[in-house]
Amino acid sequence: MTEFLARILDLSGTGTLLGYPFVRNALIACAVLGLVAGLLAPLVVSRGMAFAVHGTAELAFTGAAAGLLLGVAVGVGAVVGAVVAAVIFGVLGLRQRERDSAIGVVMAFGLGLGVLFLALYDGRSSNRFGLLTGSIVSVDQQNLWVLGVVAVVVLATLALLYRPLLFASTDPDVALARGVPVRALTLVFGVLIGLVTALAVPIVGAILVLSVLIVPGAAANRVTANPLLATVLAIVIAEVALVGGTILSLAPGLPISAYVATIGFVAYLLCRLVGRLRGRGPVRA
Repeated sequence: MTEFLARILDLSGTGTLLGYPFVRNALIACAVLGLVAGLLAPLVVSRGMAFAVHGTAELAFTGAAAGLLLGVAVGVGAVVGAVVAAVIFGVLGLRQRERDSAIGVVMAFGLGLGVLFLALYDGRSSNRFGLLTGSIVSVDQQNLWVLGVVAVVVLATLALLYRPLLFASTDPDVALARGVPVRALTLVFGVLIGLVTALAVPIVGAILVLSVLIVPGAAANRVTANPLLATVLAIVIAEVALVGGTILSLAPGLPISAYVATIGFVAYLLCRLVGRLRGRGPVRA
């Protein structure tokens, strides 16, 4: 047990490993992912779309597994799978009850296909494992280009539509009565979630995408009701979890997903404590 803990906390080789190109690529990818995930996380929490994020992650995993099998870039496959999932979820049902049922049905089918694709893939087993738990080795120059393009699309869309998205997220009934195109915005937001989820799968894995797209927003929600402050805090938490988790995982050589999830969980607990000390509960949409 002592040896295991020492391996987890060992940072002696971190400085040397930071000089490798794949490590630099991973840190850049984590910084970009932390930015876009932090921007979306408070909106995801306001909309109550945690299950949708999970379902989209599973379909991103299916697309990534298909890309692995077909010899296509894993990042491209994940983007295609996640966007298709987001569109399907948006079309099949917008109400909470309808949406959850649709996500459950599509997610089960997509996850089954993903397992089949991995079973048919005869390459390295580490590639299969990395889709579930994340791997910094998988972030190459091609992935960075895909990440950069997707991040620009997400940032540009938020710059144009953030105010109506925020309105539709916090009070959809009033927004609909005011003439805000809530249905169209839901589809757009679903696609944005799909794109960011696809970016997260190769880094933290399909299993723990929630630690990137839900935890920062949920933590910030415990501290402040101000949308701007919540977004800034969510970005900070996402950046610390992703970049810090990557650095901590270098020396022991373990998957970064555990470190990212742990840092995010600690941040959430601290924000709950701060919120309780300030005498406020979670913000209600």
